Amino acid sequence: MTLEVRDLNFAYGPRPVLRNAGFSPLKPGHLTALIGPNASGKSTLFRAIAGLLKATGTVTLGQTDLATLSPKARLSRVCFMPQFFAANAALTVFDVVMMARKNLSGWRATSEDVDAVAEALHSARIGHLSEAYISELSGGQAQMVSVAQALIRKSDVYLFDEPTSALDLNHQLRVLSQIRSAIAKRNAVGIVALHDLNLAARFADHLILLRQGEVLAEGTPHDILRRPEIAETYGVDIYVTTGPKEDLVVHAYSHA
Repeated sequence: MTLEVRDLNFAYGPRPVLRNAGFSPLKPGHLTALIGPNASGKSTLFRAIAGLLKATGTVTLGQTDLATLSPKARLSRVCFMPQFFAANAALTVFDVVMMARKNLSGWRATSEDVDAVAEALHSARIGHLSEAYISELSGGQAQMVSVAQALIRKSDVYLFDEPTSALDLNHQLRVLSQIRSAIAKRNAVGIVALHDLNLAARFADHLILLRQGEVLAEGTPHDILRRPEIAETYGVDIYVTTGPKEDLVVHAYSHA
């Protein structure tokens, strides 16, 4: 089922953060990249979609207005991975991923749950960290655990807020490949907030450009990355070429 957002508005006190933000229905099985500079409202938009902020406007999943659901029911259908990982430092990696799996279904863990967590850690290539305590993890390791927490849940919509910001290039590619594969396999709606336009071009089927709380443009990477709004939004000169594998390559140059 598709996810559609219309006319979302939200403010922190007198400061508006989202201004009539919305986008056309996003198809299941496709990965969308939410792009835009710092403080453009990406995290706030995700929190509003997940129902963690009381924004005005409409968020529709299929034929369901998500505002009509209870908070628990909404969180069961929309999985949100925040930008900053938060968990009890005294817990192990295995513990926190198990908690993510059981969070909305009761706390009694079965052998099936144990196998599912083990498989999730193996798929994320962090099985060797299963007995490590959260306090012992690097920023990049914590980020990979956070992705595993999200993907172990069964949801209709997955929102990933900058899941690669603390990762090196190798792990960025692995994590985004894992996310894209999971979204396609589950036929879910996936949105990932990214700063790196080349990663967005490589992994996303659809781009949404956000600036100062407004959606300026949306469409395919081939279309959006060549739009003048991209250069204007980021304040740089941008040129797009085609790489040897017919992939898009974004070149950015400072005005200075």
